[in-house]
Amino acid sequence: MEHRTWLFLVQVFVAMTALGQQAPTSDLYRIIREKDSLLFSVGFNRCDLDMVHGLLGADLEFYHDQSGESGPRAEFIDRMRHGLCAQAYKAERVLDQGSLMVFPLMDQDSLYGAVQMGIHHFYAIEKSGIKHLTSTARFTHLWIAEAGEWKLTRALSFDHKDLVDTAAPGTLFYDRATTERWLKDKGVPTVGIGYINDGVIERLSVFGTLGDGAAAPVNTIWNVASLTKPVTALVALKLVALGRWDLDEPIGTYFTDPDVANDANARKLTTRIILSHRTGFPNSRSDTPSGKLSFAFEPGTKYQYSGEGYECLRKALEAKFHTTLDQLAQELVFTPLNMHDTRFFWDNDVPEGRFAHGHNAAGEAYGTTKTRVVNAADDLLTTVEDYCKFMVHVMNGAGLPDTLWNDMTADHTRINDRKHFGLGWWVDERINPDADMALVHGGDDVGVHAIAFILPRTKRGLLICTNSDNGASVFEEVLLHFLGADGQGILTVETGR
Repeated sequence: MEHRTWLFLVQVFVAMTALGQQAPTSDLYRIIREKDSLLFSVGFNRCDLDMVHGLLGADLEFYHDQSGESGPRAEFIDRMRHGLCAQAYKAERVLDQGSLMVFPLMDQDSLYGAVQMGIHHFYAIEKSGIKHLTSTARFTHLWIAEAGEWKLTRALSFDHKDLVDTAAPGTLFYDRATTERWLKDKGVPTVGIGYINDGVIERLSVFGTLGDGAAAPVNTIWNVASLTKPVTALVALKLVALGRWDLDEPIGTYFTDPDVANDANARKLTTRIILSHRTGFPNSRSDTPSGKLSFAFEPGTKYQYSGEGYECLRKALEAKFHTTLDQLAQELVFTPLNMHDTRFFWDNDVPEGRFAHGHNAAGEAYGTTKTRVVNAADDLLTTVEDYCKFMVHVMNGAGLPDTLWNDMTADHTRINDRKHFGLGWWVDERINPDADMALVHGGDDVGVHAIAFILPRTKRGLLICTNSDNGASVFEEVLLHFLGADGQGILTVETGR
């Protein structure tokens, strides 16, 4: 195959340095995104070789960092027919939409091509329907307009990260037998671990068994309890960024809980106060002697963790927008991030065979409470992969203006001398000598312990999900293994050790 990669790289350099990245609203961006969707969502994912043929240039050159080079078009399609399309399982490629960049290529004043760059994820879908994320990679594509038709002529696929659990036997958190013996000693039936490095999901692992004794799949469904709250917070912040909601408008304009309707404090509640846990409400009204909601102090004056505040926010949002929180989340978060296995409540589509039922400290399964209504503070159902997508989105700015993202992490109220609450996350300060911070949130219910850590500056993150009252006992070892010295810094902030 004739090598013209040097010319391709020159074109990439010129496009990036001279002409600039195209906005998602531009015509060129939309054209290339459409061609990408046709090539992969239809051609690659469905093995529609006619579609693939129509989108590739005859002199295609394709370079892969693991399987080598291929091309031209006829040879490439023949390899697809006898390789990818002849496998026992179905392959699927999903574009990380937030990573997509498009740069124009110009010949004087005439557009002749485009460079497309981004990150994509690859899945294997078994005949049973179980879907496994197998790898993630970066790519660079050169599209050329040939007689008015856009053709992919050069492609680089590189920096592949294998997400299948492979390591030397005996390696904790990689070797299944070793890790499951460790879990048995901890009294934890199942653990899910998601590790993010350099802004990319590097590892997804689920160890242990589900209720029927079968090995828990990587797409196990978890109840992550209060890890619901950061999702609700981001929905509200995205509405603020869109100009559809105000952080500092009293939510009583839209909803006031009947229990406090006659209390002047109710008129002081704002989204900012709710997301930073300064409402004056208890965590749950069931914690009060009367079982009714009441204020313990004036809103905005100090910190007290409260799920009730989030529920008031939900009802205000739903009243203003005449829709439900889960529908707002689908529009603003779940669909854009391809979080297809995430929902706020049990419905008929929840694959119960993949659900990690909670267990008590003796290893006995609890009966599963199938919440049928949305709760802004609790009971989110998700997978390790889906929630890691959410975490990557947050660490990369969450699609918010810088001022609003900074507001999300700012010190709105002190928890102690090393921790404060922002908007939706608490913040561990000074976790290392560089004075970096970590965004943290936990999720704790009967039979559930989960926790998420985001290090925005270094673009690292860690998610741990468990289905046991003993679940928190695994946190320290997982934290130190994956985040090292930063993990120790977080541990020191969290525990004083």
